[in-house]
Amino acid sequence: MKHIRIFSIALAALLTLGACQQKAVDTATEANADNIYQFCVVDGFGDTVSLADYAGQVLLVVNTATQCGFTPQYEELQSLYTRFHDRGLEILDFPCNQFGEQAPGSFDEIHTFCTGNYGITFPQMDKIDVNGENAAPLYTWLKSKAAFGGFDLNDPRGAFLDAAFRAQDSLYDQNPDIKWNFTKFLIDRRGNVVARFEPTADMTTVNQAIAELL
Repeated sequence: MKHIRIFSIALAALLTLGACQQKAVDTATEANADNIYQFCVVDGFGDTVSLADYAGQVLLVVNTATQCGFTPQYEELQSLYTRFHDRGLEILDFPCNQFGEQAPGSFDEIHTFCTGNYGITFPQMDKIDVNGENAAPLYTWLKSKAAFGGFDLNDPRGAFLDAAFRAQDSLYDQNPDIKWNFTKFLIDRRGNVVARFEPTADMTTVNQAIAELL
């Protein structure tokens, strides 16, 4: 009986994913565009989510970590969400442990940390990879639409990261890979990438860009 139950759960998950993918494809086809709505993701509770569900909203897609020097940006992200959510902003949070292993722990641990310390109310997705052979298809697409924008070298953290990456690869800034936690992609109401903000970008700039789309 246990094996039958496990099989049933797995089958239900596959059917849900299949339905989600079909909805995503249908929505992207109707829009006649290569947009974010063609993708499905998994939220932190294991549910498959079609990004077509967010059609017509402005999206800010962020890869995050709980033990990073940029982690306090959660507070600023929540501030943006509180200010703009009723006007059509959605923030999609993707924890990622690829950068300094700064997002350890389970989703439950991450979610508890973020809600307890920063009071976040925007959706948190399951942990993913954003670079490499296991990168989520969504992030492969995002990177193809917006190149690395460069760190702010006037920010000590940006200068440090630039020096560290350049020591490993002098041309590191010429590939579109995500470089660090809290890289942000801004998506317009039609599902198109309109901006990429590196973690050292001034949040005032992010705020202004979002306001212009709403």
